[in-house]
Amino acid sequence: MSQKQDRRTFIKKAGVGAVGLTLGMSAKSYANIIGANDRINFAAAGIRGRGKALIRAAAAQKNTALLSICDVDSREFDITNKLVRSTFGNTAKTYADIRKMLENKDIDALLIASPDHWHAPMALMGMQADKHVYVEKPCSHNPREGELLVKAQKKYGKVVQMGNQQRSAPTSQQGVKAIREGIIGDVYFGKAWYSNNRGSIGVGKKVAIPEWLDWELFQGPAPRTPFKDNYVHYNWHWFWNFGTGEINNNGTHEIDICRWALGVEIPNRVSSSGGRYHFQDDWEFYDTQIVNFEYEGGKMITWEGFSCNGHQQYNRGRGALVRGTKGSMMLDRNGVIAYDLAGKVVLDLKEEAKSGTIDTVGAGALDTYHMTNFINGIKVGEKLAAPIDDGATSNLHCHLGNISQKLGRSLEVNPKNGRMKDKQAMKYWARDYEPGWEMKV
Repeated sequence: MSQKQDRRTFIKKAGVGAVGLTLGMSAKSYANIIGANDRINFAAAGIRGRGKALIRAAAAQKNTALLSICDVDSREFDITNKLVRSTFGNTAKTYADIRKMLENKDIDALLIASPDHWHAPMALMGMQADKHVYVEKPCSHNPREGELLVKAQKKYGKVVQMGNQQRSAPTSQQGVKAIREGIIGDVYFGKAWYSNNRGSIGVGKKVAIPEWLDWELFQGPAPRTPFKDNYVHYNWHWFWNFGTGEINNNGTHEIDICRWALGVEIPNRVSSSGGRYHFQDDWEFYDTQIVNFEYEGGKMITWEGFSCNGHQQYNRGRGALVRGTKGSMMLDRNGVIAYDLAGKVVLDLKEEAKSGTIDTVGAGALDTYHMTNFINGIKVGEKLAAPIDDGATSNLHCHLGNISQKLGRSLEVNPKNGRMKDKQAMKYWARDYEPGWEMKV
């Protein structure tokens, strides 16, 4: 057997559950037998802001390589390869079409930081090509795609981590452990929020497609639409065909932290209020959105999103506050602080290294921690901080919030599977795909 085949076989066996562990060997002992063949070969799809953050996080790990990069903007290749050379010491092969890139059998793991409508299709393609997957949030463009990714992970047995990186923050992990141990009593309410001062995206004009952009591949699974000059790059977030709105763009993070702290899964009732208040432009989602999630047993989470009014709450542009019968706890990317009912600090933890908060890239130490967890999941079967089934549940919350807002009414939800209890709402469970691009597990 060649060294290449031996390394590939090793990684494959490690990823399906850590063979050594199934034989009664401890994770530590298993790690000790790993030699040169444990290198993880990465490929990255979507290499702008968050893509570069993931590349840096992968480069910070031991025994990793980046073989390939993929993007529909050809200008990014030289820029990103400068980063690759400075971090990995090589030049990555470049692709516009991820399907071509995934044909390389030497690739072990795929990093996905593309526009939202590509996240689930790319993740599925990666698993079907025998790759482990790290997919940025949101993992799906709609609830059905989340279901399909969970199904695919079970079928193909790959390690799939979603990029809600605060799950790997040491202080957040300690804070949630303290909640479980009763530091603030029985927890019953979580408040998540995000605020920013985003400007207008204007009214787009139909113009010639730039020579550096592969518009056909940018659209990929999405139904075809003429190119407009305010789609690329960031503003696709605010169009239903490609994006998922601020609640999925940023709300996912803190809703996820509240859900984790409260120990809740799928809500049984969701209601959303808000709208587009700040500008008359092409923005199709909501710059102001207040969503309430109610659960069996009486617990509740509220998300407050203010895309165009950056006034902070609790001196934070974003965060999660959990209330209990004996006190409250604030959890954000910089640390944890808990108070008793009299306002006395009973726990104060600071992250040793900072991560971005409001900026759109949000890069920092938490990316590195989350990537370490992902790699350890591949190599030694370490429990993932954000496995795809849990990530999909957090993204489901955001999709339900958008559906409630779009319909202008509350939703009654089946807490066992997240499906809504009326036909009109269920029309938004899945999306239409460009013919030939449908997701099939």
